[in-house]
Amino acid sequence: MWISIARGILKLRLFWLSVLILVTIAMGYLGTRLQLSYQIARVLPLSDSTQQHYEDFKRRFGIDGSVMVVGWQDKRWFDLPVYQAWYDMTEQVRKLSGVKDALSTTRLYTIAKKDTTWGINQVVLQRPQSQQEVDSLEKKILSLPFYDGLLVNPEAKSTLMAVSLDEKKLNTKDRLSIVATIRKYGDAFAKKTGVTIHYSGLPSIRTEVTKRVAGEMKLFMALAAAVTGLLVWLLFRSWKVVVISLTVVLMGVCFALGTLVLFGYDITLLTGLIPPLLIVIGVPNCVFLINKYHAELAEHGQKQLALENAIREIGLASFLANVTTAIGFGVFYFTNSRLLVEFGLVAAICVLAVYVICLLMVPIILSYLPVPKIPQQESSQITVWQSILTRIDGWVHHKRPLVYSLIATITLISALGLPLIRVEGFVVDDLPKNDPVYNDMRFFEAQFKGALPFEVMIDTRKPNGIMAGTGEALYKIRAMERIIGQYPEFSKPRSLVDAIRFAYQSYRGGAPKYYVLPPAMALRDMVAEAPIGARSSSLTRAYLDSTKQVARVSYQMADIGSIRLKEVLGNLQPRLDSLFRDTSYQVSLTGHSLVFLKSNDYLLGNLYESLGIAILLIALVGMVLFRSVPIILLSKLPCLIPLLVTAGIMGYADIAFKPSTILIFSIAFGLSSDGTVYFLTSYRQQLQRGLAPAAAISAAIHETGVSLIYTALILAGGFSVFAASGFGGTAALGVLVATTVLMACLTNLILLPALLLSLKRYRV
Repeated sequence: MWISIARGILKLRLFWLSVLILVTIAMGYLGTRLQLSYQIARVLPLSDSTQQHYEDFKRRFGIDGSVMVVGWQDKRWFDLPVYQAWYDMTEQVRKLSGVKDALSTTRLYTIAKKDTTWGINQVVLQRPQSQQEVDSLEKKILSLPFYDGLLVNPEAKSTLMAVSLDEKKLNTKDRLSIVATIRKYGDAFAKKTGVTIHYSGLPSIRTEVTKRVAGEMKLFMALAAAVTGLLVWLLFRSWKVVVISLTVVLMGVCFALGTLVLFGYDITLLTGLIPPLLIVIGVPNCVFLINKYHAELAEHGQKQLALENAIREIGLASFLANVTTAIGFGVFYFTNSRLLVEFGLVAAICVLAVYVICLLMVPIILSYLPVPKIPQQESSQITVWQSILTRIDGWVHHKRPLVYSLIATITLISALGLPLIRVEGFVVDDLPKNDPVYNDMRFFEAQFKGALPFEVMIDTRKPNGIMAGTGEALYKIRAMERIIGQYPEFSKPRSLVDAIRFAYQSYRGGAPKYYVLPPAMALRDMVAEAPIGARSSSLTRAYLDSTKQVARVSYQMADIGSIRLKEVLGNLQPRLDSLFRDTSYQVSLTGHSLVFLKSNDYLLGNLYESLGIAILLIALVGMVLFRSVPIILLSKLPCLIPLLVTAGIMGYADIAFKPSTILIFSIAFGLSSDGTVYFLTSYRQQLQRGLAPAAAISAAIHETGVSLIYTALILAGGFSVFAASGFGGTAALGVLVATTVLMACLTNLILLPALLLSLKRYRV
């Protein structure tokens, strides 16, 4: 069959070349429509209870995490020039298109009752013109406990502006321009006053991450092309080989960009990795074909026959190797996580597409070129590698006990590192500790307990249940707030209860001591006559659903990490269950922070599942070709041991399991399996030529060794470029996959032949 395929490719080379060029142009044109994703990537499947609670919350109250915060700390916080500049900035921000409101010490409200009518009044009516006016405002603002811990921190003399963004623009590219404009106003304020200003909140964090994802995709495409191209030149000393290889992978990149558009996907932190990954993964396909072509030419010097033999002998092995790589990506499809499904599906399809492009383009281009003269440098390099392979062959045949002992020792040392691995994730842990986004978040954690949303939903299970009777639900909510207030990880709450406390303070003359939930009779009277009970109230819309059955309590929290958050929730949940035990209420902890925690656990579970599926599918691929259960089972060791070594490195180097590093193992396993497939295919071909197992192993080592070494170096060099990422997980992925690939090269060239020789009574 492969002889027919080879002849068909070369005979119809002009046709295939035209098809590839047209497809590349079409997919490249589609790729120009590719857009960045402006939404928070969903990891949990919709069937997950945590995701369902979150979706229910968003349906009732809208998107959480729509508030950007701008804050600063300075002893001059109520000095006239600084306050005026803050007033001007607040007004500028408030009038921006896409901003619903901006609350700060220059724009805040009180709830007041005049005669029999309740109303919401603005505290600062105009831009103050004297220090006396500012001093009066300071005294009034600091007498409102509602804002203590939300907008001001009197002890530290710090303050913030809470900017609520329009939900319709929050998940579009308009968010980028809105956040950029707010930052521009903030920088102007900082320059004018000499105050250091900080930005945070999910809109700001997401905007910075989105901008970096776009920039890094372009950066890594350029770096991957440059590094792999340089390595190919160093190994082959031929610019023609470099151009051929890069042409193939760049055509694959065009195909990938077009595929993302065809599937309706956007660029996320993961899908943005696909183009540079294809450049790194695609080049080894070209290396194997070109190496075989050169070997055939060296043997008989006939170009046509050399091309046919290269396609015939490498085509099947390369196909199986690319299938195993595609499986390493494709298993993420079974996670039911939208983020991983998009990445895994497109990456798997494009890996196979690059294989097809390589199988067609490389022989076609070579067929138009004259027979190459192998440079002297390349010949000497091959001689050096062949001498190394001869030594490896000697170890395999005569020092197998030593080989097994060394591998066992490395495996044992790596296994001891496994218990040291932390399973922990932070919202911004992929950013360096000195990154401005990270430092700004720490500012808000220190001054205001954090800037990440955490929500509690209280469902009374009956219409008007929150406002009915003597206020039982409201008193329960207040008791819950006291319990949560004992945890330093959470900010002051914002809820309907706190609005009522605010109103009662005003009702009793404004003294801070009356910032409490009123007695039952007074509460009933207030609810009956105040706008708090009306659907038209903005306070009610934010913290009470339309049926008055479900209330919302909002918190901001610190980025404490999934381990600490799990401990806090494990302690908090039983206390809340006990508080509401005598009611029929359903209390749901939700919000982005909780979804993030559950996503971490979900991804870790899927690591084992996806890796198990990958091992099974790749083993089945091997069974189809080799049909020897003992050989297939033992041949997985050269692929699994590098993964164990990588996991051990993660433990010793304190690299945690988290969403960005969990991808490493399935991807690395697929790539590690490539070398196994190439070696086993060569070994089988040698046996079919009538060689004895020992001789066949020696021949396979020398036939595939140079290509395996070349591809390992290219893959390792290509993946190493990701170490330049500003995202810690992406940098770790690059370094760890590069390490795994190099380790797999050693196990495939040393351990695998040794195992085959020990099991020589079995035939592949």
